[in-house]
Amino acid sequence: MTLTAERRGREAAPPSAARTPKPRKRGWVLGVGLAVVCGVLVVTVIASLAVGSRAIDPGTVIAALTAYDEENPLHLTVRELRVPRTVYGILIGAALAMCGGLIQAFTRNPLADPGILGVNAGASFAVTFAVGVLGLTAPGAYVPFALGGAFVLTVLVYVLGSFGPSGATPMKLTLAGVALGAAFTGFTTAIVLQHNSTLQVMRFWGVGSVAGRDLADLAWAAPLIGAGLLLGMLSARSLNALALGDDLAQALGARIRVTRVSVIVAVTLLAGTAVAAAGPIGFVGIMIPHAVRWFTGPDQRWVLSYSVVVGASFLLLADILGRVALPNGELRVGIVTGLLGAPVLIALVRRRQVSGL
Repeated sequence: MTLTAERRGREAAPPSAARTPKPRKRGWVLGVGLAVVCGVLVVTVIASLAVGSRAIDPGTVIAALTAYDEENPLHLTVRELRVPRTVYGILIGAALAMCGGLIQAFTRNPLADPGILGVNAGASFAVTFAVGVLGLTAPGAYVPFALGGAFVLTVLVYVLGSFGPSGATPMKLTLAGVALGAAFTGFTTAIVLQHNSTLQVMRFWGVGSVAGRDLADLAWAAPLIGAGLLLGMLSARSLNALALGDDLAQALGARIRVTRVSVIVAVTLLAGTAVAAAGPIGFVGIMIPHAVRWFTGPDQRWVLSYSVVVGASFLLLADILGRVALPNGELRVGIVTGLLGAPVLIALVRRRQVSGL
């Protein structure tokens, strides 16, 4: 009689319970998926070194990297032009995607990104001030201004969004970010219109591009972005706890204030450096975390890990398409990310099950 009851109980169990993957199996699948997207990044890097206004075969690319010949113009193209551009594409793409993932988890708002929360506007204003008022033109010279602008806007948005008995809600943070972003964009435009020389510099920088950089610039960009990526990954576990609410997160042992400060510093480093190095590039920060959450679920450790790799691949792909899209000249990567990101983001919104936090 007992065996019959147990058999009936198993038959009556909901099918979804039987199909629920075990945590260990789920982790194995995510690990394999991460290896796959890393492989895609490697292929994209090779394509970035080989594809352009003039295609270069992979053998010549490898020779340029391993046996450089200064007299060979193809080697010169690979080493002096495409290698720095590719490295910058990896760094900027990873920084923007990580920054978007951190902001979305921090504010619990799936629509948040450095642009919507005004972080890019603050960095852009600071860079414009440095160029137009102080006369600084080298990217490394106005990096401190970009970092300061990003930090100030991040803190202001959080402070304004925290007023009231309900604290910092996603809606209030978004409204504060949009308002402050619009205000600082107006200040930026006013400075540009008052200085013709600034207009010539900013009209190219403001579109967003990873071209025209050399490896010497990595001396300031790579350490800052690397520190931001590391700090963001170290905050992932605590962000998982914060998603449950402040009270429960504190009961689970999460250090809420430390986590918030760490995220603000990481966002400042990532957004400020990315804007200073490449200009304001849109859609990467909001789109990539959404896309990876389809596969990873809400665990921020996997979301941020995937976002770094997928963001780098996406920005490199956009840069490659920009090189070959026009018969003469090229499209800057900021334009291509907008053209690619808009339909993808619309598809994300139209899905029956939108990725949640």
